[in-house]
Amino acid sequence: MNGRATQQDSGIELRVAGQGDVEVAAKLFRGYLDFYEVEVTDPDRPGAFLAERIAKDESLVLLADAPGVGTVGFAQVYRAFSSLSMDTAWVLNDLYVAPEGRRTGAGRALLREVLRRAREAGVTGVQLETAYDNTVAQGLYEAEGFVREEFHVYFHELG
Repeated sequence: MNGRATQQDSGIELRVAGQGDVEVAAKLFRGYLDFYEVEVTDPDRPGAFLAERIAKDESLVLLADAPGVGTVGFAQVYRAFSSLSMDTAWVLNDLYVAPEGRRTGAGRALLREVLRRAREAGVTGVQLETAYDNTVAQGLYEAEGFVREEFHVYFHELG
């Protein structure tokens, strides 16, 4: 799922994160975890988690740079398989823009880049979830063509 950097009309520059980007990506990842009120007891764990995903090519991690601000956003995508379509799908598991990068177009640019790369890879679709009260993100997703499904999501924690 790796590839080149791209420049967006908004001036946002996107790039695929490599091992040299883990520190900056981890800072954004911690902001994402804070947003979802995930308690992180080991401050090194977010960086180690991302480093492992990147090293094993288990996810695509994109970073967004805003002119004059720096790296302000990240997205993380996982490959998945859909039994119903009997094809490959992608799960946009994480999309986050730091407060200083909001209203720059970084979130939209990241989302569009994920969709562009998914089309290029020939996957059947991109799935994502967000909090019920995250209306800003929901508005972005729907404006970019995502459709709310009527399925209920369940999760059973194992530890």
